[in-house]
Amino acid sequence: MNNREIPLLGIVAYSGTGKTTLLKQLIPHLRQRGIRVGLIKHTHHDVDVDTPGKDSFELRKAGADQTMVASSDRWALMTETAHHEPLDLRYLATRFDSNSLDMILVEGFKHERIDKIVLYREESGRHLEQLIDSYVIAVASNQLPALSLESIRVLDLNKIEEIECFIVEWLEKQAN
Repeated sequence: MNNREIPLLGIVAYSGTGKTTLLKQLIPHLRQRGIRVGLIKHTHHDVDVDTPGKDSFELRKAGADQTMVASSDRWALMTETAHHEPLDLRYLATRFDSNSLDMILVEGFKHERIDKIVLYREESGRHLEQLIDSYVIAVASNQLPALSLESIRVLDLNKIEEIECFIVEWLEKQAN
């Protein structure tokens, strides 16, 4: 790994807006363009990628601070955060192999100081303004005519190719 900082782009929205659905559609489009994508997903749930009863689970529960499960197909590193310290997005991003990625999409982490695309559905009943901060570079919505935002690009949430093109343009600017 080298110390190149991988560009981070946040995808933020209220719960239930479709962040994961969008990302599942978007990532294959970016890969077709030759863009190598990493993903950091924030969850408020007690996440565990290991399975009770498996050796790796039992060894981690025995007290290992870090446990790596590895095969010829994939590997995963689990790190215990016993003190429940606040997540540091920049630190998490450094755990990725910067030689293998062109960018990292970040799902959640809506208050981080990174460029963000806000997903918004008017039917959510929530206010768009509460998601807007100085790091928002675009809003993808299904209510385009109703939105008028100064200096923030408005994208059609239902047009993956439009969002893809915007991200490709954004990524090219990061390289300069």
